[in-house]
Amino acid sequence: MDAPLWTETHAPALAELPQEGVREYLMRATDEPINLALYGPKGAGKTAAVRALAREAHDSENDLVEINVADFFGMTKKEISEDPRFSSFITPKRRRETSKAGLINHVLKESASYPPVSGEYKTILLDNAEAIREDFQQALRRVMERHHEAAQFVITTRQPSALIAPIVSRCFPVPMRAPTSNEIVSVLEEIVEREGIEFDPDGLEYVSGYAEGDLRKAILGAQTTAEAEGTISMESAYEALGAVGADDRIEDMLVAAENGKFTDARKLLDELLIDEGYDGGEVLSDFLTVSRSRYDGEQLATVHERAGEIDLDLTEGTSDRIQLGQLLAELGAD
Repeated sequence: MDAPLWTETHAPALAELPQEGVREYLMRATDEPINLALYGPKGAGKTAAVRALAREAHDSENDLVEINVADFFGMTKKEISEDPRFSSFITPKRRRETSKAGLINHVLKESASYPPVSGEYKTILLDNAEAIREDFQQALRRVMERHHEAAQFVITTRQPSALIAPIVSRCFPVPMRAPTSNEIVSVLEEIVEREGIEFDPDGLEYVSGYAEGDLRKAILGAQTTAEAEGTISMESAYEALGAVGADDRIEDMLVAAENGKFTDARKLLDELLIDEGYDGGEVLSDFLTVSRSRYDGEQLATVHERAGEIDLDLTEGTSDRIQLGQLLAELGAD
């Protein structure tokens, strides 16, 4: 999509979150800031909920520090040091003389310790926290203990069992179920009315069913339909979303991986997962479709076997980007 994503331009306010229980928990957290652990399935709206909480609680957007754990722990020392969120407190000497683990610990401590732009505290979001190694969780625990007065930590995860007990005990748990079909339809109706898009209820119902409880996927599906067809009806949604696919880009990604151009392959993967809003299961499914036209025999069997393992890992809540990136790296190694 070339236009701004509706997930960004129509980011919900706290009062607009579709899950009533979550709204109540987070409203209370703006009055008495405490550490929170939001857990639930992919697409339930965990990240959007934390951003809504921060907008309600802070006068400055700079008082929300977002760290996507899956991406952050995959960054090199150079990338961490040059990230505009952290570069101000990473000197060239520290970058040279500190290990990557030490640099990550330093970022966690500094992010928590510097004063808020406005108000009495800031909010630090650790997104996709199931990817945090246990030793870094221990470091995070110490940071949370030391800076609890100046920083509110909010952890989101699809896999709360991956968090160590000392972290869990320092966070108020907020279960976040997938929104119901009716809740998704209500969100979509508000968005398309703001956009001035013609629609009918059957069209929104179709988009909701297509998303299978993933609110982000539903919003992007509605945008795809509106941009392709100009209206959202049962027929237009079927026409637009039934044709949605990424086969050409998947093939480009495979070719780059096979030729050892992992950076190019990873960039294409990021475009699919982050820019286009595909989830890991969708990319993996298209990956197998393309693989069947490129490989055969033992190589195809190996790809299917590895894809089965990754599909299980994705079901258990591990990072889409890390798992699929590893698959691309293995293709290059072969």
